[in-house]
Amino acid sequence: MPERIHEVTTFLAELLAPRAPLTVIVDGGDHGAAATFASRLAAAFPPSARAWTVDAVLGLSGPAGGLSDSALNVLEPAADRVIVYLRSGPRGRTLGNGEGERRAQVVIDHHDPQWPVIRHVHPRLADPERWYLTESRAFFAARAAGWDAKFGDDLPAYAQAIETAAPRPGDLALDVGCGTGRALPALAAAVGPKGRVIGLDLTPAMLQAARDAGRGECAELLIADARRLPLPDAVAGLVFAAGLVQHLPDPGAGLTELARVTRDDGRLMIFHPSGRAALAARHGRTLRPDEPLNRENLEPLMAGSGWRLLRYDDAEDHFLALAERQ
Repeated sequence: MPERIHEVTTFLAELLAPRAPLTVIVDGGDHGAAATFASRLAAAFPPSARAWTVDAVLGLSGPAGGLSDSALNVLEPAADRVIVYLRSGPRGRTLGNGEGERRAQVVIDHHDPQWPVIRHVHPRLADPERWYLTESRAFFAARAAGWDAKFGDDLPAYAQAIETAAPRPGDLALDVGCGTGRALPALAAAVGPKGRVIGLDLTPAMLQAARDAGRGECAELLIADARRLPLPDAVAGLVFAAGLVQHLPDPGAGLTELARVTRDDGRLMIFHPSGRAALAARHGRTLRPDEPLNRENLEPLMAGSGWRLLRYDDAEDHFLALAERQ
């Protein structure tokens, strides 16, 4: 585990060192963990850069759970400042309603301080090609073995979503970002014996968990990046994407790639087995206007990437957006 901390802090120091002089602000709900991370990050800079300040901002949340005035002043954008936000502390704890994260140039999952994972880097600092695959695999590989135990009761919701998507018998159905393959049996039943199902995920440990659960018997399982699918144009009748689009570095480009592999009149189902407001609340925040799955953002994204939105449901117990290939 210490190697993971070294990997993350070394990478961030590599990104930031050419931008001297800077003040790097590390903001986290767990003050001790934030201070420790700031210290490790400072130590990763080359000696010539260690004159910079790397500060852990403590006391970021005010008495009512919102950001304090002093913290807001610290977080005001400045050319000589980089904010590294640590998602840490108990799930559901509100720290300024996600405002610190929204303003940060770097966001790190830090619920396990021994296994930090980069979840966002501003494109000005680094192209996603430098971090997205490695960090996504690090995030999901650590969770693969316990994924079904934690989320196994979602299976009926997946089956209902696939019934709503209505793939045709004989179709090729893709589950992009399939994880442990919870949608694969329902997809296979829907397309029938003359159909074909492919589950694609970029994390080998997730696909191994799918195999261990016996889901490789009803679908082919492929390691693949959702942004570059190893498939020809216009082959799929249905693309199923659960918990995928909002996590891509460029959701519009991701939707375009999903459209590329879908035939005319084929469908896309974007799904999550809980409502978006409920999911945000579990992470200690409320929904923000800039989120890609907000209807006012998603509909133009879809239209610009080759889709026509047919249905949009954001209920308490599920989220789905069903679209047709234009």
